[in-house]
Amino acid sequence: MKQVGKHLRASAAVAALALGLASSPALSADTIKVGVLHSLSGTMAISETTLKDTVLMLVEEQNKKGGLLGKQLEAVVVDPASNWPLFAEKARELLEVHKVDVIFGNWTSVSRKSVLPVVEELNGMLFYPVQYEGEESSKNVFYTGAAPNQQAIPAVDYLMSEEGGSVKRFVLAGTDYVYPRTTNKILEQYLIDKGIPKEDIMINYTPFGHSDWQTIVSDIKAFGSAGKKTAVVSTVNGDANVPFYKELGNQGITAEDIPVIAFSVGEEELSGIDTGPLVGHLAAWNYFMSAEAEENDGFIEQWHAFIGNEDRVTNDPMEAHYIGFNMWVKAVESVGTTDVDTVRQAMYGITFPNLTGGIAVMNTNHHLTKPVLIGEIQDDGQFEIVWETPKGVIGDAWTDYLPESANLVADWTAPISCGNFNIATGACSGQNY
Repeated sequence: MKQVGKHLRASAAVAALALGLASSPALSADTIKVGVLHSLSGTMAISETTLKDTVLMLVEEQNKKGGLLGKQLEAVVVDPASNWPLFAEKARELLEVHKVDVIFGNWTSVSRKSVLPVVEELNGMLFYPVQYEGEESSKNVFYTGAAPNQQAIPAVDYLMSEEGGSVKRFVLAGTDYVYPRTTNKILEQYLIDKGIPKEDIMINYTPFGHSDWQTIVSDIKAFGSAGKKTAVVSTVNGDANVPFYKELGNQGITAEDIPVIAFSVGEEELSGIDTGPLVGHLAAWNYFMSAEAEENDGFIEQWHAFIGNEDRVTNDPMEAHYIGFNMWVKAVESVGTTDVDTVRQAMYGITFPNLTGGIAVMNTNHHLTKPVLIGEIQDDGQFEIVWETPKGVIGDAWTDYLPESANLVADWTAPISCGNFNIATGACSGQNY
């Protein structure tokens, strides 16, 4: 069956070869260097600065435990400044100049696409913590955020359900770049396959940092007045969310009228908004700060102590870095080296507790098994979890809902060892991602 083929087994971590480890460049260094590649300025700083701080917290905590392989970790922070070509330059700087052993970074898919050829050329290891459009699996990237089947597809399923309001018309609103466009291409086909007529799907894109939402929100309001229950599926990213939600309130659009379910709005983004008018709107993630779990309580306490402010929130990409970082530490400890090729093999099948209860698993397609949660915005800027999957969902690198990728699977273990194996032709196609 294809579904079995899509998710080939997670293999056990391999043992390290003792020979040659002493000559590894990482082991001869004074510290183990951790690259931090997040925008600290520009339109994405609203979301990414917190992720930089998260990695610094994780590094500090690991050093308190005695470091890694008997050495202290050293965070090397660079600022790509929400400039997509600069991400590639900064990634090259981290790998060639600073000689980092691993990189945690990126938010937007366009920045990840910029970095991808650099980490592949230089054989780096990147942990990418944000939901994305799928249609990719690189041997040099571990995708710890959600694939479409772990966020976008469950979100529209929820909206179409009776519990979610039996929505019949959809506005797919996104920022104009690869993640929203590819995700909406998947969602449009999925909705059509589910019986939603094409005329009941409105698609709109705006630039990064877009601030004048009056006309677009008016168009959404008009689209929702046709007598069918309407919802907005939002892939709007960065600081453009602030004026978008403000304009919804200005025009009196409530969650009862036209609910918005967002994929890039979490607690951090809401912390800068008057959430009163937004109560009842939704977001789909794999983690919410409001999740009741012992691990989450400890993480929040650790975050508040590190950042020195008990009002600071946590969010989903922070959890993704938490899981990815700790999996990397476990893999390095298991093989006794930070050598990328050796650590990569040790990552497969590795587990670590997620912050909502349950266990995250790294699969051989470089995607995690994670739960899917839908939260409703509260007036305090937190989310009440209103729906969740009964168990973890395996991230799918290639969607079933586009003909060009329906037959593709990713498996970085032998005998396949590529990111785009075609189960119909029995061969890898094109580049190995």
